[in-house]
Amino acid sequence: MNTEKSIDVLNSLIEINNDRINGYETASKEAEEGDLKALFSQFKQTSLRCKSELVAEVTRLGGKPTEETTTSGKFYRVWMDIKAAVLGHDRRAILSSCEFGEDAALETYHQALTDSIEDLTTEQQTMVKEQHSLIKADHDSVKRLRDQMLESSKK
Repeated sequence: MNTEKSIDVLNSLIEINNDRINGYETASKEAEEGDLKALFSQFKQTSLRCKSELVAEVTRLGGKPTEETTTSGKFYRVWMDIKAAVLGHDRRAILSSCEFGEDAALETYHQALTDSIEDLTTEQQTMVKEQHSLIKADHDSVKRLRDQMLESSKK
């Protein structure tokens, strides 16, 4: 097991959680409805918890936990800000933007669990799988709300 590779994989997950934290702070500011603000706060808490576990593991391995976000995460937040401004804080647009970010988070976790699985110990794999499940549940909640908005607009 290469410790440096483990740290790299775990830091990539910290980055995507940083994206989620920043993204949901932005989404909460853009949302006008209280239910969305509460939902986005819950999702931010999911990533704060995941990040805390990942930071502890990177530190335990003797690495330096990243404070960065991904480049795509930066573009995502800018795109979401622009889209929300243009569309006037449209609920469906905000949810669609959030789902876009959730897809990126799921993909990062999927890559860690497939392409980089050999770089993680059994304990790290368990932690990453549990976090993946939490983020998948958040993704599914956003998708469900977005789909409800689409169905409502068709009626």
